[in-house]
Amino acid sequence: MELALDNVSAFLEDQPHHNLSLRKVAGMIGYVPSTLINVFGSYDLLLLAMVGKTLDMLTSEAKEAMAATSSPRAAIHALAHCYLDFARQNPYRWQLIFQHSMSGQALPDWQNRRISLLTDVLETQVRALTNLDDAREVQTISRVLWAGVHGITLLAVDNKLFADDSLSGAALIDNLLDNYLARWN
Repeated sequence: MELALDNVSAFLEDQPHHNLSLRKVAGMIGYVPSTLINVFGSYDLLLLAMVGKTLDMLTSEAKEAMAATSSPRAAIHALAHCYLDFARQNPYRWQLIFQHSMSGQALPDWQNRRISLLTDVLETQVRALTNLDDAREVQTISRVLWAGVHGITLLAVDNKLFADDSLSGAALIDNLLDNYLARWN
């Protein structure tokens, strides 16, 4: 299992997942495709396992970036910049997270837990910054922040900001966060 995921990870260093197939993965490790199906259950689940490893990596880096901060506002900024940096350093792995589809199948519980771990990191900081007790409101604020940061990150990684160099993805993220979070001084 790790051998296959390590090879998929190495592949994603230079190429998008669209250039990958079950047959290619099997060939990289000297297995037949049916062996990978026996181990993972399907090609979609193999890719989902890679998404899981990527989310684990991102969560670890996010927690490390926030550990050096002294306030919820600073932690939110650190988290947002970590997200942008991660996407820039790992564009194909990052794209796989959002482009992978389970073809209508529900996500397994293990994947839902990983997603929750990452979203909980942001919600914890939003709750600390805003002092809100309403879980729905905290979730809404955190999703607005994430959607904005994700959109800027997507445009920055794809080099589609269509602005001069002084208006970088990082500068746009700071602008978004500073203005959106200003109501909670």
